[in-house]
Amino acid sequence: MGRGPGVAAALFYGAVAALVLLGVRDVLFLYEENRCSMTYMYEYPEYLKIKLPKKISRRFPAYELYLYGEGNYAEENKNLILTGIPVLFLPGNAGSYKQVRSLGSIALRKAEDIDFKYHFNFFTVNFNEELVALYGGSLQRQTRFVHECIKVILKLYKDQEFAPSSVAIVGHSMGGLVARALLTLKNFKPEFINLLITQATPHVAPVMPLDKYLTDFYTAVNNHWILKAQDIRNLTTLSVAGGFRDYQVRSGLAFLPRLSQHSRALFVVSSAVPRTWASTDHLSIVWCKELILATIRAFFDLIDETTKQITEDPKKRMLVLNHHFVRHPAKFFEEDPETLTELKGTLIWMKIKSSKWTYTVYNESDGKYFMFPLSNHRKTYSHVHCQNSMLDTSSWIYGCLDNSSSMCLEGFDLSWKAELLPTVKVVTLKLQEYPSLTNLVVYVPAINGNKFTLDCEFFKEDSRTVQLPVTHLFSFGLSSSKIVLNSTGLVYSVQLQHFGQIYQAFKIYIESHCQPHKGRKTSVYRLHIPWSHEDSITVSKVPSFTEISAKLHIAQPENDSTVAVLNIYSSSDCQYEVTIKTSFSQVLGQVIRFHGGSLPVYVISNMLLAYGGQLSTLISTGHCSDFVLALGRAAKPYKVDPFVNVVKFLLGFNWFKDIWNVLFLPELDAVLLNKQDMWFPLVSLILFLFGTGIAYWGGILFSSSLRLLSSLWLSLTRPSGLPKDSKLMTPRRAFMAILLVFVSCTTCGAFAILIIYLHYIFKVIKLHSNVRIEQNVLNMDPKHSKETSDNSNKETVKNCDSAETITEAAAASPTTNTAIDNVVNSLKIHVTIINLLTWIVLLSLPSLIYWFKNLRYNIRLDPDPCRTMAIILVSTLGILMNSSTTKVKSSKLSKIAAQLPLPLSVAVVAFGPMHLYRVPYFVICSLLLHVLCCIV
Repeated sequence: MGRGPGVAAALFYGAVAALVLLGVRDVLFLYEENRCSMTYMYEYPEYLKIKLPKKISRRFPAYELYLYGEGNYAEENKNLILTGIPVLFLPGNAGSYKQVRSLGSIALRKAEDIDFKYHFNFFTVNFNEELVALYGGSLQRQTRFVHECIKVILKLYKDQEFAPSSVAIVGHSMGGLVARALLTLKNFKPEFINLLITQATPHVAPVMPLDKYLTDFYTAVNNHWILKAQDIRNLTTLSVAGGFRDYQVRSGLAFLPRLSQHSRALFVVSSAVPRTWASTDHLSIVWCKELILATIRAFFDLIDETTKQITEDPKKRMLVLNHHFVRHPAKFFEEDPETLTELKGTLIWMKIKSSKWTYTVYNESDGKYFMFPLSNHRKTYSHVHCQNSMLDTSSWIYGCLDNSSSMCLEGFDLSWKAELLPTVKVVTLKLQEYPSLTNLVVYVPAINGNKFTLDCEFFKEDSRTVQLPVTHLFSFGLSSSKIVLNSTGLVYSVQLQHFGQIYQAFKIYIESHCQPHKGRKTSVYRLHIPWSHEDSITVSKVPSFTEISAKLHIAQPENDSTVAVLNIYSSSDCQYEVTIKTSFSQVLGQVIRFHGGSLPVYVISNMLLAYGGQLSTLISTGHCSDFVLALGRAAKPYKVDPFVNVVKFLLGFNWFKDIWNVLFLPELDAVLLNKQDMWFPLVSLILFLFGTGIAYWGGILFSSSLRLLSSLWLSLTRPSGLPKDSKLMTPRRAFMAILLVFVSCTTCGAFAILIIYLHYIFKVIKLHSNVRIEQNVLNMDPKHSKETSDNSNKETVKNCDSAETITEAAAASPTTNTAIDNVVNSLKIHVTIINLLTWIVLLSLPSLIYWFKNLRYNIRLDPDPCRTMAIILVSTLGILMNSSTTKVKSSKLSKIAAQLPLPLSVAVVAFGPMHLYRVPYFVICSLLLHVLCCIV
């Protein structure tokens, strides 16, 4: 019967772990297939190293500047007599300078197609593949180096006829942030950049805020762009995100903050980019052929024919970017297109009076005009919709002003109002907005061998617009909303009511029922999110049963009243049934996607509660609980979550905010999350439970590993018996501590933390091994067998940690009971401390990896985010690893030490999710008080 609670706890935490894994699975594995084509080079790529001034090379020994080239083009540019348009590529976190080859190669092919009338010179920076997303200490250095590179690049053109005065920049990942940081430099001239394109760059906040240098860098860049908007008035910025395939940088982070100059900044997800329509992962965004083609087409359309450089007109730059990245009318870009066009009266003109019309073209010998009089249709219908399956760039639909009933000699080119979709180009016009038009004209050119279809229909908007309320979050997919589109038409708009939060996720099922037809077209389903350019498009054959995932990258702004819409571009003889239901696994995926980076905060918060529970049990009963048992008893969400929510609520009042500021307390992370539309009422509770589950199974894993390692140690060495030395510090231990402090000051703090951590684990393994030997000795004594059996019932729950079994054996002999009991209690505390230290080591690991990769340039990491923490930890752990619980129980500070982890656990959740680097210091506070208990 005593095992019941333990089994129940295992089942509960097993269920919690399963939910975490389900969410992780959705983020890492359940996304659309890769629909990007690989970009290939036609000739062998070459990277010509640009010789930098010695002063710059000495300041930045790890960085280099290269010029990309292929074949003859590379040979011609070896003397660096350049005549093109400079573009600088900045790689991101652990990125290679060679990632420029896709952009450079396609730009070169495009230049060859126009006989090098215009061409681009692609430069690229080698940042030594630094881990700048995890270590922010080198971001400022990279920014200063890029500034020097821009000056060097512009000097290469100074004697040319059309010398550029600025450089266009393409930044991948953190390279985009470095480019934005250029404007924060005191000596940087804003006119050095007029165009910035970023690929999967986390603009809003770091993916993992692991050190202060990283968060400070973000704060400085974003504040400058908001407060010094005048510095960027001539800069046009495009941020392209990868969509749900990119699980390294979620697309919401790539959103550019709203600026006063917002008209010169554009954010778009790759799945919404015309002629791309595909989500990209974090690496494929630099080589996705469809996206690179869109980028290069935009570059060439940005050229000013007078200066032969990128245009200085910010309005034209935005027009070009909107043309290629937002709404493509299936026409070549024109800055001021001629809307009034002369129509050919010599061709065949045919009048169409019906409200619905379909025409299939095949081997048309002569061009034709189909004219639709609007006067009668205006009385009955509000809109006209036409679609054309011939995806060329010629004009095909016009509006007439004259009242001629037979033909129209001049017409307004309405093709610019069209929109390109994967299988058709479509145009929908509201008749009320064109009161002067008398006729609509559709042009069919003379073609040979090509087959395409034109469809037009007049309709009332309310007959094709239906509202579909989404299911509740907690329906768990058990209920659904359904609507049947009975009428046959070319276009439908299904408004998804109450869909605007990031934690919502749905599956939409579209079942099409069609009449038998030989040459049926496909249907196009577009999930349109009006408040951000994150549309997704699905092409499906009909009849069919299609499943679409509906979830958001960016929550709907509070002042936005628009509605998410499912647009259906259909065959005229099909009927549709649309069903929507909550996808529980994708809801969990959204929680992990948006908050997975803060899970360490909640794991450590739970561990601190367990640690405090162990100390409380030790003081009150004289015995220490196992970590897993203490976690189950002490880690309760009501101890933490309500306090954070109450403080967040009170901070809405000015009087409380003033008191908060007087105390010099940092801004509550929940408030920051709320500003980013990432906070919702239950998120903290869910994350806390996730943290409990991870801490529980992490504790079991460590206990199992400890038992395994102690067995291995016993097989290799002879046990030395229980520790007898009660001194907390000896000359040898003091020397070890001083040595590690020296290591942290002269090399890397994280390296010293790792050494002391491994040393601590080694000591615990030895201690565990020695106690196991004592257990075996006691079990071999028959005099105590009965007493052992009686005492073993004292523990009500059997845990995986073998230290509990050791406790039972220790109680068998009155003469050894106290000694072994103290050692076992100490062992349990050490195990909990190591569990906490494991997460500190994991959080400091990125700076250790960065330091190790850059050892050939500098043996000392500077700046080092872990140096102060390492010095404190080394000194603290040097004492703790040799301490016992005997002194803690008798200490005057023991009650304070047992109570302190609770407020620290709250503080971790309050100030840690957006600032992970703060978390270890809260743990250190608790450990320092433990050390004082051993001394006082």
